[in-house]
Amino acid sequence: MEKQPELTNILFLDIETVSCMEQYSMLNDRLKAMWDKKAMILKKEDEEDTETFYFKKAGIYAEFGKIVTIAVGYLLKGEEGYSLRVKAFSSDNEKELLLEFKELLENKYTHPDMFLCGHNGKEFDFPYICRRMIFNGISPPKILDISGKKPWEVKHLDTLEMWKFGDRKNYTSLELLAALFEIESSKEDIDGSMVNHVYYKENGLARISEYCKADVVVTANLYLKMKCLPVVRPEHIHIL
Repeated sequence: MEKQPELTNILFLDIETVSCMEQYSMLNDRLKAMWDKKAMILKKEDEEDTETFYFKKAGIYAEFGKIVTIAVGYLLKGEEGYSLRVKAFSSDNEKELLLEFKELLENKYTHPDMFLCGHNGKEFDFPYICRRMIFNGISPPKILDISGKKPWEVKHLDTLEMWKFGDRKNYTSLELLAALFEIESSKEDIDGSMVNHVYYKENGLARISEYCKADVVVTANLYLKMKCLPVVRPEHIHIL
């Protein structure tokens, strides 16, 4: 039987990404050509021009985007139940924040019983971080690098996968599950579709960081709900 992780051994995380350049015109010619090929596949005939489509979608793809925030949270057990500590690594310098995040993982999350958890983390957050680390000349830490590992050796949890119960047909957003389980929303200020605009047009990295941390709180409480456990009460949530 697969061993269930201790709640205090899970690092909940979320990332926020933007396009690697503010404008399509700022890409070098080779990347422009590669984006044009991808856009031909992704775009519908009636959708935006190349410049607008790039600004709207490029941040989703690790080849054309970059990470500006990684937020993390962990549970602590106390006399009154669990508390949650949340912090974020945010920077305009992607390599700098990735090195800080790697240092955290290599200092605190090397034990075999440690796990990472995100919403759609297996399809998006975890591989995106690894790809951007490689791009920046950083070797991914052991807990992130799943190359050659057997399925039971991969210490990744995913609340989206947990909710699917094997169903591969549909994507269920964190926001929808938060509404379903009556977990306080993280989308009251901005949502994912606004991140590129907030970053480039409003110089809003601090705002993005707060939004990312709020998503980690929702993910942690969703994980608890999925385990039929009580959520962390607001007074026991500490945002650093």
